[in-house]
Amino acid sequence: MALKITDACINCGACQIECPNNAIYEGAQNWSFAEGTNLKQVETEDGEILDAHKENEPLDDFIYYIVADKCTECKGFHDEPQCAFVCPADCCVPDENFPETEEELLLKKAWLHEDK
Repeated sequence: MALKITDACINCGACQIECPNNAIYEGAQNWSFAEGTNLKQVETEDGEILDAHKENEPLDDFIYYIVADKCTECKGFHDEPQCAFVCPADCCVPDENFPETEEELLLKKAWLHEDK
């Protein structure tokens, strides 16, 4: 499952540097699917095609946050989620709202980084 950052975040930024998918953003910072990936477009669940470079509203205004659609728990890159490994506040935790199997996480990693 994707990870999330709890309110215990001290805004040190250690997690952001370690994320191989660029799924972690500073509070109040816009995000895009394209940043740190090979995506050019994204198809939504209802079939709408979006420009992957389109900036999206921040998910949090105060602390670092993880975009679940880009988080793979570092599967295919590392043995454990690097954000959780380096976090001095232990605030990078599994997000129960996004349950995914290892196979699903590896498919997401392939989708984010496939050559197009």
